[in-house]
Amino acid sequence: MSKPTLAQKIASRKLRRPPAVIYPLLANIWRLIFVKRLGVTFEYKVNPKDYKGPFIVVSNHASRMDYIYTGIPFLPHRMNYVAGYNEFFRSHLALVFRILQIIPKKNFTADMYCIKEITRILKSGGIICLFPEGMSSISGANQPVALGSAKLLKHFKVPVLMCHIEGGYLTNTKYCLDERRGRVKVTVDQLFTPEQLASLSEDEVTDMLHDALKQDDYAWNKKARVAYDGHGEMAKNLHDLLYMCPKCRKEFTMLGEDNRIYCTECGNGATLNEYYDLIPFDDECVIPETPRAWFDWERKICSREVSFPGFELTSHVKLGMLPEYKLLKNQATSEIVGEGTLTLDSTGITYRGTRRGRQVELHMDSSNLPTYGMCTDVSRFYTFFDGEFTEFYPEGHCVGKWLHCTEEMHRFMGGKWQNFKDAATRYDS
Repeated sequence: MSKPTLAQKIASRKLRRPPAVIYPLLANIWRLIFVKRLGVTFEYKVNPKDYKGPFIVVSNHASRMDYIYTGIPFLPHRMNYVAGYNEFFRSHLALVFRILQIIPKKNFTADMYCIKEITRILKSGGIICLFPEGMSSISGANQPVALGSAKLLKHFKVPVLMCHIEGGYLTNTKYCLDERRGRVKVTVDQLFTPEQLASLSEDEVTDMLHDALKQDDYAWNKKARVAYDGHGEMAKNLHDLLYMCPKCRKEFTMLGEDNRIYCTECGNGATLNEYYDLIPFDDECVIPETPRAWFDWERKICSREVSFPGFELTSHVKLGMLPEYKLLKNQATSEIVGEGTLTLDSTGITYRGTRRGRQVELHMDSSNLPTYGMCTDVSRFYTFFDGEFTEFYPEGHCVGKWLHCTEEMHRFMGGKWQNFKDAATRYDS
């Protein structure tokens, strides 16, 4: 009999509620380590202790620290978290995920195993915590909830509570993995009763999710004025997101280092201070109001580009996949198994190259590709081809453009995952 693979072991697990001793022990250790250090405060509009399971907790997904920001205010409740499937293959997470009975989810694709295990936990009177956006914030603001989120909540007909996190992204940005101490505010509230879920349509539930979870940390801090300690490197790697110069319009000429981001071609640039304010070098510089506004401006340009006949985006990439038997070490997110060319056009994405020593061609239609996942920072991205995790490592600092163009192509081609109703993504400047 052949040895079962890691994927087979994960798929065979029947999950239970988290252990009654270990879960609160770990949560209180994390409370002692992080709450004071990161300036975390909690506001309760409802008292979680007044609720008994089963129920679901949803939250905006500000950063990789959100399990702490959501878990602590719900103590002594024990919650089964839903987390990205690929994270279960990483050695520093696998044991903790197994002990705490974390539920794996293949992001942005149908996953019946995840639904089955959520059902099992709720039927046992347990509590589920999930992040409807599907991945932590890329830009500092949240994105529309993943397809099927409203349908899932309506299906289970249990109360839905929520956490709203402010300042979480500014503490742990997506473009730089350094911790930046400042302040994080977490608000706990009720979002839906079972009766409301029964009476509302899926579209209405989606709209309410968007309204409740909406957050732009950069705009928030224009009023909150919290100083974050970036150790003199507030703009480190910011060019992975802000890749186009707003003045000369050249791509991939921006460089984020220390507290500055600037164009290596024309010199246009700004200083990013401890409040995440962009301060232009001089009166001649052209700089958006916030990094999120800059990010959205790039999206507008991409939304126009993908509408052009013959549009094509191409990069040479290394191909990463999950191991069959041994866990990933050194915080790796995949093992490199090939390289080739990745192309995006009106039909979707196509990879042509090698995979484990063989020539392959992988293709996915735009209608089935709403966005990408990003495991750690903005240096690479992943999706699932026929249910199999596939990660791309492109040359150069172009991941931000790949994200924009892929999402806008999906929307331009009539895909179901559309932007917020009030989003101004059409190119108009």
